[in-house]
Amino acid sequence: MHFVYIYRFSTVSVVLKRQLQASRLLFTMVDSQYFLPNDIGISALDCTEAFRLLSPREKLYAHYLSRSAWYGGLAVLLQTSPESASIFVLLQRLFRKQPAAQLESMATAAGLSPEEYQAFLVYAAGLYANMGNYKSFGDTKFIPNLPKEKLKALVWQSQAFQDSPSEMEALWDSCSTLLFSLEDQQKQLGLGDKGVTTYFSGNCCLEDAELAQKFLDSKNLSAYNTRLFKNKSEEGKASYEVRLASAVQKGESAMSFLKKSRCGRYDFEDCVFMVSRGDYAYLMKKVSENLEKAKEHAANENQKRMLEEYAQSFTFGSIEAHKEGSRFWIKDKGPIVESYIGFIESYRDPFGSRGEFEGFVAVVNKAMSERFAKLVSSAEVLLPELPWPKDFEKDRFLLPDFTSLDVLTFAGSGIPAGINIPNYDDIRQSEGFKNVSLGNVLAVAYATQKDKLTFLDEEDKVNDKLTMTKTEMYHYVLSRVQDEKGTFNFEQDNVRNPETGEQITTWYKGNETWDSKFSTISCSYEECRAECVGLYLCLNKHVLSIFGHEDEDANEVVYINWLNMVRAGLLGLEFFTPESKSWRQAHMQARFVILRVLLEAGEGLVTLKESTGKDGRPDALITLDRSKVHTVGKAAIERFLCKLQVIKSTADVEGGRALYEGYSAVSDTGSHNFLRLRETVLLRKEARKMFVQANTRVKGESVELVEYEGSAAGLIRSFTERFADDAEEVEAHLLELNKRDAPCWC
Repeated sequence: MHFVYIYRFSTVSVVLKRQLQASRLLFTMVDSQYFLPNDIGISALDCTEAFRLLSPREKLYAHYLSRSAWYGGLAVLLQTSPESASIFVLLQRLFRKQPAAQLESMATAAGLSPEEYQAFLVYAAGLYANMGNYKSFGDTKFIPNLPKEKLKALVWQSQAFQDSPSEMEALWDSCSTLLFSLEDQQKQLGLGDKGVTTYFSGNCCLEDAELAQKFLDSKNLSAYNTRLFKNKSEEGKASYEVRLASAVQKGESAMSFLKKSRCGRYDFEDCVFMVSRGDYAYLMKKVSENLEKAKEHAANENQKRMLEEYAQSFTFGSIEAHKEGSRFWIKDKGPIVESYIGFIESYRDPFGSRGEFEGFVAVVNKAMSERFAKLVSSAEVLLPELPWPKDFEKDRFLLPDFTSLDVLTFAGSGIPAGINIPNYDDIRQSEGFKNVSLGNVLAVAYATQKDKLTFLDEEDKVNDKLTMTKTEMYHYVLSRVQDEKGTFNFEQDNVRNPETGEQITTWYKGNETWDSKFSTISCSYEECRAECVGLYLCLNKHVLSIFGHEDEDANEVVYINWLNMVRAGLLGLEFFTPESKSWRQAHMQARFVILRVLLEAGEGLVTLKESTGKDGRPDALITLDRSKVHTVGKAAIERFLCKLQVIKSTADVEGGRALYEGYSAVSDTGSHNFLRLRETVLLRKEARKMFVQANTRVKGESVELVEYEGSAAGLIRSFTERFADDAEEVEAHLLELNKRDAPCWC
């Protein structure tokens, strides 16, 4: 249904009033999961003290790293949806001309109520926080919680429109339809008919993704910094473009470096593949330029070499250069200013191989890092306690660098509570990795008000440890792989599968990796394995004592940790899409799987019952018998964790899919009607919090920290000031990059 809005200063016609009322009624019928609520939690990410303690040189280093991250983070708009970049530019132009407080008077003149204007501010904040119009946690689309006609009226009343009416009208026309559209395919991210993705052109399906992965593996090319575009057939053969993210585009340089890049045309399985560079070229150039500036203020040679390699990677599209930079990053032990940047996590690629751009800059929290160091030093003692044979461990355990950080900058689609990087399997196995816990994120991310603690009994709700910062246990065991020379790092004839007693018959071959083999389930499967390790190790008294928990206090921490997990498994149902029978969030799928495992353990360990709440609406209650955690619970996780580890270590894709997809199934049959419970979870869900981050600004020879209030208006202001020096240039290039690929999504 379409309505025409007549822009007059005279009284709105009766007909138009009726149309708007009908539109409003239709609008309220839309599922609330596609709106961000007006009372959504928005918190300022405090890093004042951490930044104050930095030296002038460290502040400059952090500033230019932050600039690099923020420019690169804009690529996420282009990685998310066809309309995200245009919506971003529309919002930037509105709020650069008029801050939120000033624009409110225009909203009133346009007929918006205070609630509707707040809904618009929350939507804008959400788009900035998620770097696109799909939730970073759950991959669900969100739209403004007000009628389209009213938002259009606000745009037309704005100063930005008065200054450039034709440009603003064209910008509105380019994105407004998709901005509000909730057609089935557009409700979530996905490949083919299962959703929206800009990692692949609109004509790609799962078979195309699988073929492209085989091609990339054959050329020893990583998919992390690529997108795939399916073109018109060439000489009767299917034709594909694998595009690398880089500042340099075709024909721009004849350096010998480029000759090693494997760009060019290839025939593969009766298809044509063209490997090219230049994706997000303008943004990658800005990333590299600021990395070079940061290098001037680096603290040591490892940092300088790291930034040199990163700059090479973003300039020429080389993952090998990024891997080399990551090696220097690992060697840079315990820096005061920690950072990492690149195409990192593959959660949002429907196929599970392509990385979303991410960049963070943080300052070390020395007190908490000392505790983590004690945990890491105990790792070799804890390793033998994990429930799988030594044959499924790596030969030599590399102690990781484990630190607690206060985030200054985190550019991307969202901010996690902790990170374990790099994701390159070969580096992790032979050279190590780093673990970082983001302390100032944890301080607010897990703080939940009592009245919002759903599905728990009153005794659990008042437990003062339930809202504490969650202690995350990290333990990583790497798989057995076959090297490129065809030799094995395990004894084929002697190693037996502990589940079946039979010889190992599957393993990783050639250039195969965990991501490429297990593809669509790899991210969630690995998150599930890590979560199980956390549950298992938290039963260890030594681990708890490191964090100051002894005796009854330790028992209470164990109980809360396990209770949080089973509740998270129930909450995970929000992120399951019944229509496509698919999961939209790797971590929540993993937690649902763990819930299923613990329910299956029986003996009253976990109970899940449907009920009716005090408000008369459907509700549920989940309970955990604390007396059985160390017995029934431990045994269940032990068995399941061993299965996960053996399957991963032996590259048993068939067995892995059968196991993991079986536990991931959501149906209305069996002992629990999970489809009906999903409706209850949606009814009582709490929106994920958003963070307002500071900016840094060079003033003379010093760097200032510019902070903002924890509100939608504060979050919006932080972004309009983030690119203040070159806003028009950035916006023009974003629109140009978006326009270039627009035909690919049709």
